[in-house]
Amino acid sequence: MKFHINLLEEFGAHLLTGLVSQGIEMLIEQIEHRWLAAFERTFALCKVQPNEVVALLTESQSRRVNVDLARLALQQMGAKVFEVCLPTPALNAPAPIRSTGATDVIQNLAPVVAALQRAHLIIDCTVEGMLHAPELPTILKGADGVVPRLFMISNEHPEILERTVPNPALEAVVRNAMKKLRGTQHMHVTSKVGTDLNIQLKSAVVGGVWGFCAKPGMVSHWPGGLALAFPAAGSVNGILVMAPGDVNLTFKRYLRDTIHLTIENDTIVRIEGQGVDVDMMRSYYQAWIDKEGHRDACAVSHVGFGLNPAARWDAMTFYDKRDCNGTELRAFAGNFLYSTGANEVAGRHTLGHFDLPMRHCSIALDDQFVVQEGELVKGVFESAAS
Repeated sequence: MKFHINLLEEFGAHLLTGLVSQGIEMLIEQIEHRWLAAFERTFALCKVQPNEVVALLTESQSRRVNVDLARLALQQMGAKVFEVCLPTPALNAPAPIRSTGATDVIQNLAPVVAALQRAHLIIDCTVEGMLHAPELPTILKGADGVVPRLFMISNEHPEILERTVPNPALEAVVRNAMKKLRGTQHMHVTSKVGTDLNIQLKSAVVGGVWGFCAKPGMVSHWPGGLALAFPAAGSVNGILVMAPGDVNLTFKRYLRDTIHLTIENDTIVRIEGQGVDVDMMRSYYQAWIDKEGHRDACAVSHVGFGLNPAARWDAMTFYDKRDCNGTELRAFAGNFLYSTGANEVAGRHTLGHFDLPMRHCSIALDDQFVVQEGELVKGVFESAAS
């Protein structure tokens, strides 16, 4: 028995040494004072008040340390907290689902919806999040004179959340960007590697996230700091070129290969290039085409750009895949975010989803550059946040 124990200890030591040599730090998930303080600062921006009723929405696969940090911080602030924990549903898809923002844990259970409707604030710790969940509109209508607000905590290790505690000044930046998008007819995205994408925004629905929500009916998520638009059907055409260093967040992977995407009437009709990144993208799209019998997973979901100077493009380098969801990379300042999948504005519904943040793009709104070669143009969304 002693031999076996020593062998296991030796194996564990070699494994740890190997991980460290590869640059992978073994992060421990436990209650830390600095993380509790980060949650309290963020909830203070959400205007949590003593005796306010706060619901923690969780599932069996939720990152438990974040649930515990949220509960303790809320209790420390005097809120009245209750938790609704639901079983994570069985996978009913042709491939793993990641980064959809459309959790299916509630399953339209009327008692759960009723409970959430009566909370002043809902802290969403589900794995995928409630942003596009079918029950959300009903929940946000509220009940008994209460209109809830929803705050999604991304499924990240607490260290990531600590680094990206929202800056209050981001609200003005994102609001200015949203206003600009709402007044825009045409977005033109270009890059030195060949991107030439035309996006009509006339009938688009515009959204934005600054990382906290203080008013009834609002929805936000942490980390935050981006503005985006959901284009109407038939609004996107052109060439999108993804270069090495761009990101496929569904795969939590930095590209090593160049991918050329031809987009016609919203839909990717050709994927060109060589290498494993190209093969993996084709394979994932094909899984949804075969399952659903249409190409909605290949069509545009939303487009936008990151505005958060505290968010880092290189952040995934420092974490194991299980430690991060990648929300930070959607928000790093100056990115162009192109996403495919569900788009209610265009009448498309699918669980297949890609979030594709890209560097070094230039973005013009009605011929005015707001991003040039991956850098926000100074003075367009001026704020103390920058």
